[in-house]
Amino acid sequence: MLVYENKSKKIKAYALDCEHWDDFTVLFGERGACGGCWCMNWRLKKADFEAQKGEKNKQAMYQLVENDESVGILLYINDQPAGWCAASPRNQYGRLERSRVFKRVDDLPVWSITCFFIAKPFRRQGLSAELIQATVNFCIQNGAAVIEAYPEIPYNSNEPAAFLWKGIPSVFEKAGFRETVRRSKWKRMMRYYVQK
Repeated sequence: MLVYENKSKKIKAYALDCEHWDDFTVLFGERGACGGCWCMNWRLKKADFEAQKGEKNKQAMYQLVENDESVGILLYINDQPAGWCAASPRNQYGRLERSRVFKRVDDLPVWSITCFFIAKPFRRQGLSAELIQATVNFCIQNGAAVIEAYPEIPYNSNEPAAFLWKGIPSVFEKAGFRETVRRSKWKRMMRYYVQK
């Protein structure tokens, strides 16, 4: 399902489904994006995640996709997979639900943006903003009224791009997200309220 298009930049984004699975695996490569994660970090208990690193996490993600779960979007540039952003209803992220830093601020049904991955050739080109916009569209198309994100402030200006997998606050602010509560020096909890 096409969820976003920027014709001037030749960018399209699609919901991850079985049709786009092979592109997802190409984007993530043999390492599963980062150390065998396959974007299962927020979904599992830490011990389960560690035990499944690699192929088992890949199979767990494929099972979600095969079951038509809404797990996130793939961003394409010139029809080449360039980026990924994970987004699902918050209650699908068990580790997030158990977090003290990101504990719920209310009982509203929330969609969560939890993770970014951009292929090396496309990093530091402003794609995070495109990914956020595409993911907001994806969440809205799936009925979201409130969308949360959990970005981190980089420790320094030379922070490797691979360690910015939750995004940075300034990019979310530009996309219309606002901070809710602050329970950490470096981590933020931000929200986007869908206008009706």
